[in-house]
Amino acid sequence: MSLIFRMIMLLIASKFKPQLPIKHPKNSLKLRVLPNDLDINLHMNNGRYLTICDLSRVDMFIRTGLARTMQKEGWMPVIAEHTMKYKRSLKPFQKYEVTMEIIGWDEKFFHMIHTFFVGDKVVAEGTSIGCVISKAGTVAPEYVMEKVTTRLEAKKI
Repeated sequence: MSLIFRMIMLLIASKFKPQLPIKHPKNSLKLRVLPNDLDINLHMNNGRYLTICDLSRVDMFIRTGLARTMQKEGWMPVIAEHTMKYKRSLKPFQKYEVTMEIIGWDEKFFHMIHTFFVGDKVVAEGTSIGCVISKAGTVAPEYVMEKVTTRLEAKKI
C-alpha cells in the first residue's frame, strides 16, 4: 500500500477516534509491515519508522484539534530533531503498534516519544522535537495549546 493510501486511511479513521487532550496527549496506531516498507534485508526500512512517526503525529494533530487550528491560523508543524533506537526487526506482514506521546515542551519546542511494539515487546524507540511555525516565526507551545483550547471551547458553545 502506497503511503498516500495509508495517509488517506489515517485521515478518515482519525476523525472517528476519541478526541485527545492538547496537553500531554498519547495516541496509538496499529499497523502491519507492508511490502513497500521493506529494505533489501527484508525487514522494515529504518527510514520507514520515521514516516510512521509522521503518521502518528498527524493522527494526534487531528484528534487534539491542532490540525484544524493550524489550518485556520496558517501554521505548519516542523520536526527539528528526531532520533531512533532499533532493538528488533519488524518482518514482512508483522503486526505492530506505535504509540506517541507529547511528554513536555519549552518556550519553543514540543518534546515527543515514539515507541514501536510487537505485543508487549519494544522493538524501536524514538524521540522527536518539533515546533509550530507561522510566517512570523516559531509559535510558542503554550500559545498553540491556548489557541487550540479556546477554539474547542468556542465550538462547544
